[in-house]
Amino acid sequence: MKAFCALWLWLLVALPVGVAKERHCIFRVHVQGNPRDTAAFSTSVRAQLSGKEVAIEKMPWLSERDVIAFSPYPAANGTYGALFQLDEHGRVVLDTLSIERRGSLLFVFINGRPITELAIDKRVSDGKIYIASGLTAADINLMKKDWRLLGPRKR
Repeated sequence: MKAFCALWLWLLVALPVGVAKERHCIFRVHVQGNPRDTAAFSTSVRAQLSGKEVAIEKMPWLSERDVIAFSPYPAANGTYGALFQLDEHGRVVLDTLSIERRGSLLFVFINGRPITELAIDKRVSDGKIYIASGLTAADINLMKKDWRLLGPRKR
């Protein structure tokens, strides 16, 4: 009987880990780092806004786990843009970044590709990140598998 109870207890603990939701889209937001950091903490990329080499932190501040919904739209250049709604954790992180790192840059990567960089010029406390363009139709289809679409609420 003890073995049977132990098996059930183990299944209750181990089963949720084994059936975790598989993510289809990778969403990462990195912040501009200190250029004097070592290669273990930062890497160098060319900034689109200034054209200069900029150090970015290797560890992302936000990831796909922080996104709960998005709203895609077609952009003028044939790509797509999107508005991402973050969960409570992501909202707090974005708010903190916008206060502590004002004047620096945020780099947004989707599925391993650099999509855009955003200049931090004011406090962002609503938990929303706006990407103007650069997303493909395949990116949007993968996002639909992971997050709900933002839109008017049904009554």
